Amino acid sequence: MKKSLLSGILSTALTIATTSLPTLAADINFKDSLSQGEFKSISKEAGAALGYRNMAPATPLGITGFDIGFETSAISINKNSHYWQSAFSNDVPSYLIIPKLRARKGLPYGIDIGASYSFIQGSNVKLYGAELSKSILDGSAATPALAIRTTYTKLSGVSDLGLQTYGVDASASKGFVFITPYAGAGVLWINSEAKGHLHDLAPTLTKETITVPRVFGGVKLTPIPLLGVIAEAEYAARPIYSFKVEIIF
Repeated sequence: MKKSLLSGILSTALTIATTSLPTLAADINFKDSLSQGEFKSISKEAGAALGYRNMAPATPLGITGFDIGFETSAISINKNSHYWQSAFSNDVPSYLIIPKLRARKGLPYGIDIGASYSFIQGSNVKLYGAELSKSILDGSAATPALAIRTTYTKLSGVSDLGLQTYGVDASASKGFVFITPYAGAGVLWINSEAKGHLHDLAPTLTKETITVPRVFGGVKLTPIPLLGVIAEAEYAARPIYSFKVEIIF
């Protein structure tokens, strides 16, 4: 049964990812030079888009817990800006759509670890990520769960831009039967560097290290055993909306 459910969610992930392709089915290759201010702006928006989303209540999975699922996030960008016009050769979407496969595993002492991978067909955008969270309060029928988390993501495949993010956040959640709302806040650090053709076009661009505060809130639904559905809204430089379907073991 679990194998069939897993096959079903991976098939759904592929279908959703395929239908999302028109919004990002293009390489990021810069055609024009950028000023330092423009480079900082695109680094901030791209870093916020590629940062590791929370997408889970604060309750730990437990030593036997494991989940795997598909997530997609949409972030609005300043599509009329020169820096995005340059990055997408004037064919700029209103939203960046980032599909991801994600997995989490529970460990002893209220610790969870997780990883994510994103590959957008028809684009040179690839993304790797990892997370480590620690429960402060596991939560009960009367008390909320509290957790802290660190995250990391790295952009791969884009020869003109080197970008990594590091994050720290805290969240709280409270379960009610099959509904668990949660909310949290934290900080995202974005490191970016002009490379390849962009460096040739603008050799004076220097590396950027940007600090972005973030706030988020969401709700997890467990309508049937083994299935979780999560919707989340976040603000980190720009509004970000995410949706996730997961299998819970």
